[in-house]
Amino acid sequence: MTKPRPHTPTPAPAAPPAGAEAHYEAVVVGGGAAGLAGASTLARARRSVLVVDAGRPRNAPAAGVHTYLAREGTPPAALLAAGRAEVAGYGGEIRSGTVTAAERRPDGSFRVALDDGAAVSADRLLVTTGLTDELPAVPGLAGLWGRDVLHCPYCHGWEVRDRAVGVLATGPLAVHQALLWRQWSDRITVFLHTAQEPDDEACEQLAARGIAVVDGEVARLVADGGRLAAVELVGGRRIACDALAVAPRFTANGGILRDLGLKPEEQEMGGHVLGTRIPADPTGATAVPGVWVAGNVASLAEQVIGAAAAGVRAAAAINADLVGADTRRAVAAARAARPAAPHGAG
Repeated sequence: MTKPRPHTPTPAPAAPPAGAEAHYEAVVVGGGAAGLAGASTLARARRSVLVVDAGRPRNAPAAGVHTYLAREGTPPAALLAAGRAEVAGYGGEIRSGTVTAAERRPDGSFRVALDDGAAVSADRLLVTTGLTDELPAVPGLAGLWGRDVLHCPYCHGWEVRDRAVGVLATGPLAVHQALLWRQWSDRITVFLHTAQEPDDEACEQLAARGIAVVDGEVARLVADGGRLAAVELVGGRRIACDALAVAPRFTANGGILRDLGLKPEEQEMGGHVLGTRIPADPTGATAVPGVWVAGNVASLAEQVIGAAAAGVRAAAAINADLVGADTRRAVAAARAARPAAPHGAG
């Protein structure tokens, strides 16, 4: 096997004069999988890159990252630490904090304000701010989120295989959820909670797969030793449960994108609104020139490995866009440097 060649980090941009804003070819807002993968790609392309990240990843409660090839089970914090080290190794900068505002200047560059009062400028922006999970308002649920209260069977199904798994029905996707989770366990119970009674076809499907259906609203979740033990219905009835699948509303964290004129749109699945996302093309390019998005802010169902891939795609598109701008400037400079043709020469 050929050993990888050691790389030489790209030099950091020179310090600006006192009082001037530091300038980067790309500022990445958000340092999760999408942001770090994008920053690494740009730094490897010898671009000056700054990542601004608050250090509060959405998947922090989870014990490990799953379905990420060769990184299976890696704790989220360890994955991000490794990603930060890779970005820094190629000359990218990481800055702890949040972006409070962003504006596009008349020349097409961007001014990015930070929560510590500083500001930087950038030629391009890659926004990977993720989403917020708006959880059902059931007492005891939020405290178990990411451990025993789950939403993605591909992320957590293996860990709760063959165990008693409940599905909290809050909308029309509950039957789909239950049938999906049935792949990992034959002990599935649908708690109808606030959802409508399934129609005859759905009831037939659930019964055929041996999935129990429980009427009544859920009052609270009962924990024992910090782990889910039971689901308690209004009236006091308790049903033992090891894990509970829910369907949060996913809301894109698009505050600074709104500043730039980008409005979120609803994303649907099976006629059900999953939440809101920032619209973009397959590379992550938005309707605002110079602004790209990647990860869950643009695609609500994206898993960690998919978010990382989206960051790479967006970074490649950003670099290509910058190459085009570099080339246009070089051509203009070359034309300006040419000696003027003698008068009357032909």
